[in-house]
Amino acid sequence: MKKILAAAIFLLVPLAASAEKADALKPVDIAFDNANVDQVTQNYVATGNVVITRGTMILKSDRAEVKESPDGWRTFILTANPGKLATFRQKRDGGPDLWGEGQAQRIEYDERNDLVKLFSKAVIRQLEGKKITQEMASEFISYDNRNEKLLGLNDANGTDKPGNGRGSITLQPRRAPAAGAAPAPAGKQ
Repeated sequence: MKKILAAAIFLLVPLAASAEKADALKPVDIAFDNANVDQVTQNYVATGNVVITRGTMILKSDRAEVKESPDGWRTFILTANPGKLATFRQKRDGGPDLWGEGQAQRIEYDERNDLVKLFSKAVIRQLEGKKITQEMASEFISYDNRNEKLLGLNDANGTDKPGNGRGSITLQPRRAPAAGAAPAPAGKQ
């Protein structure tokens, strides 16, 4: 039997730099196949095609768990089934068509510290329309929204262990070169 998620869940997941601030004032809608709410422990679990929407933010996963501390701070854990990925997409402030999106097998958000962690096959992108302007891929990515800092490590446990793979960062040019500008030196293209 499906249980209705009875409590309003406050969700703020600024997963890319300058996530749209207006989203913090919007209600959270959670769609799911099944849910279990423990109001004594303030633990909420939704499973099966979970879609969490708040303003411009959309999070999707096979399972979402929300834990609330006694002082009201929440931790969100989105988990994908084996072979799948949890995803997010959110509008960014600063322009009409700026977006942040990402994916990983597990995404955790700590509301108190405004910290997002992506575990295993993690990717974060910033887009202008459909054009990717920045991208980071690694086994583990931590994003500190307060300080706008990304950390990518080659181990999905959040530690840097030699030999566990490599990460990558792609930065697109901010603008096209001016007409008549000198071509880039050989080997620098």
